[in-house]
Amino acid sequence: MNNNIYIPLSFAFADAAEPWQFGFQDPATPVMQGLINLHHDIFAFMVFILLFVVWMLARTVQKFHHTNNPVASKIIHGTEIEIAWTSIPTLILMIIAVPSFALLYCTDELVDPSVTIKAVGHQWYWSYEYSDYSNDDSGGIDFTSYMIPEDELELGQLRLLEVDNRVVLPIQTHIRVIITSADVLHSWAVPSLGVKCDAVPGRLNQTNIFLKREGVFYGQCSELCGANHGFMPIVVEGVPMKLYNNWIAEMSA
Repeated sequence: MNNNIYIPLSFAFADAAEPWQFGFQDPATPVMQGLINLHHDIFAFMVFILLFVVWMLARTVQKFHHTNNPVASKIIHGTEIEIAWTSIPTLILMIIAVPSFALLYCTDELVDPSVTIKAVGHQWYWSYEYSDYSNDDSGGIDFTSYMIPEDELELGQLRLLEVDNRVVLPIQTHIRVIITSADVLHSWAVPSLGVKCDAVPGRLNQTNIFLKREGVFYGQCSELCGANHGFMPIVVEGVPMKLYNNWIAEMSA
């Protein structure tokens, strides 16, 4: 069975890992956009601190070299500088903490989800359940998702990342993902969506997704789960609501 939907796009986003990639994949959710912005803000602080510390070290070596300062100073402490080097880092941490806590709250907040799916990790593949569409005659939509072997890949498909059945989700919709495992620890992670949630046997974890755009988003299990840990990829396909409804109708038939 292959339930994938292929949508032609006018341009390509970086929604999968690339060789020698430096930096993040293109964000597809507000959470991932927030993570990237927070990273850039903290990196700016790091650059400033690095340059300041290097300058201080260079000036110290210059000023207190024995040729420039043959008589050693007897000053062992200074109240003003100790207050400065304590209060300034504290202020920087407070500035970083405000957006960090806001982002942490957003990652855990569920806003009345319209769609709920369940992802179950197995050794070594994923299975998915769309229980919102169950009725008296059927138990809902469920399917397994296996990695496509290298010798079966078609032109344009990505090695170690393509699956036979993708997770199809609507864009511009609040989605809840319930994650668990049937055997050992796994982790459901899709970088472009800003999602990385452990799949724990006997426990239900949950996370939220709000896709801002169409696309095909690739991820992998991010918890060492055995010999074939590197061969259980995750593929999420974001589609307009109309195509999603058609897919649901086809899968329920």
